[in-house]
Amino acid sequence: MLAKVMTVRILLADDHPAVRQGLRTLLDGRPDWEIVEEAQDGMEAVERTERLQPDVVVLDISMPRMDGLEACRRIRKQVPKSEVLIVTQHNSAQMMREARNAGAKGYVVKSDAARDLLMAVEALSQHKFFFANKAGLGDFG
Repeated sequence: MLAKVMTVRILLADDHPAVRQGLRTLLDGRPDWEIVEEAQDGMEAVERTERLQPDVVVLDISMPRMDGLEACRRIRKQVPKSEVLIVTQHNSAQMMREARNAGAKGYVVKSDAARDLLMAVEALSQHKFFFANKAGLGDFG
């Protein structure tokens, strides 16, 4: 008997349409993954996560109305089954710690998204951590 393949439902949140399109392009290659919605700021990300309850929320940090760290805190409190992956331009140990403290299960630097994004979403969909191994950033997993 064949095992049923579960679809991983993903919400993308970034204030730049071109970045959202690039992330979508990277993620669309997996037939068992579905982009259920996009958001252009943290407030929309929280509202749409509450409504749709995706498996994984891909969040930028620097967004208008509500930044990604505050959106992450609210999502983790209000929809704890949705895992949060931070995808950001900030390549810093301090920002990674702040994301982890806000409840993010993963952290990917945008410049490394082509290499790390699929592995990160796969890990989070299985409720595992994914913090890209950067020299000098310590152990975050």
